Amino acid sequence: MTHPTDIPRDPSRSALPAHLHTALQLAELGLPAMPLREGKKPFGNCRTCKDSACGDRPHMLAAGPCECPAPCHGWAAATTDPGILTSPAWSRAWRQAAAVAYHPGGAALTVVDLDNPGAVMWARETLPATKTVTTTRGEHWIYLGTMTSHNGVRRGVDIKSAMAYARWLGPGTGRMALLPDAVRALAVKEPATAAPAPSTVVVPASPGDAVCRHRSPAYLERGIAMAEQRIKEASEAIHRTVYRTFLAVLSAHGWCGCLTENHIIRLFTAAQEKGESLRHCEIARTNARMKLGM
Repeated sequence: MTHPTDIPRDPSRSALPAHLHTALQLAELGLPAMPLREGKKPFGNCRTCKDSACGDRPHMLAAGPCECPAPCHGWAAATTDPGILTSPAWSRAWRQAAAVAYHPGGAALTVVDLDNPGAVMWARETLPATKTVTTTRGEHWIYLGTMTSHNGVRRGVDIKSAMAYARWLGPGTGRMALLPDAVRALAVKEPATAAPAPSTVVVPASPGDAVCRHRSPAYLERGIAMAEQRIKEASEAIHRTVYRTFLAVLSAHGWCGCLTENHIIRLFTAAQEKGESLRHCEIARTNARMKLGM
């Protein structure tokens, strides 16, 4: 990535908040930018968009029901549009911003976030050299290429790419390398430890190890068939219906290991027949998993 200060300074921006000025420079480089509040957190959804009531399609995604002008939806608020970045709806956020973030996946990048010295040492011994950025606790290793984002792929290592944000900490050093298979492989490994489960739910170490609480396979089949029908019968707010269907299915069947990829494909197929793109099916599924803490 090019250092934003390499861009000639625009005198018309001299009165802008510093973080907004940085965001505009990142946008010119093709990095979708967004403000962060204290604690490296995105600004929360507005009252209209709270709890996915708007349908979860902000401006950086494909056309849909959400037309909120505010910096809502976390990573999905990141944009390269200077008109949005400088709009009145964003002005309060920029005045309160503590930092600037960008959406790596939106710029075809992947950030390997190394959160401690041990993780940095592991990367130096394992991964191909690439552009690195020093962080407060470790380093960001930035590769050219996009993949699914994952947290905790190993101790002190997160992957930030599609549907995630990374804090802008400067241009870094070194030459950016192509995203290697070694990084992609991290996303398919079993996590080192499982998060504590609610007392009434059994979370298996791997699919099939848990005792299913369903009375019979027919119970799951009936649930999937009902979910398919719900999507097929939706006459409006398709994206919201798909999201809520995934929320219901994962809540009922997502913890015991019985839900397979074939079941998910059936729901994706039903949604795509109603006009949803594969990308937005993935977004709806991911949002539902995040809502449930999966």
